[in-house]
Amino acid sequence: MRILVDADACPVKKQIVELAKYRRLPVIMLIDTSHVINDGYSEVITVDKARDSVDIKLINLLKKDDIVVTQDYGVAAMALGKGAKALNQNGMVYNADNMDRLLFERYLGAKVRRAGGRTANIRKRSPADDESFSAALAQLLDATETGSAQ
Repeated sequence: MRILVDADACPVKKQIVELAKYRRLPVIMLIDTSHVINDGYSEVITVDKARDSVDIKLINLLKKDDIVVTQDYGVAAMALGKGAKALNQNGMVYNADNMDRLLFERYLGAKVRRAGGRTANIRKRSPADDESFSAALAQLLDATETGSAQ
């Protein structure tokens, strides 16, 4: 089991590395050429700065039972399809029960924006969000290690 991170805009890289170090799990951070990461622990893979290049590389590297951290519902859906687990930066675990709704909401938001409308603003991140993420990742790791993750 590895943790793969869509790391370009990921606000919880530090929390991921802390948990992975404690559990001695490999972490692969994927970024494009406009970012730099050097945390001393993760393997960092840098790809060209092209649309979806990080996403495509992440999915190509993914193996069954890996864990993916991403804000992208499309990446999460593909990860689930490959037998991996996925969660977002707030600790929401993606699964078959919520994926259809999330993809449909993404579609509706894009449709509104294309028509010139506005969608809701994202609130500022808080320390409680980081704690929620860490708890959710730890729980997902526990469930995956014992074979009880969905």
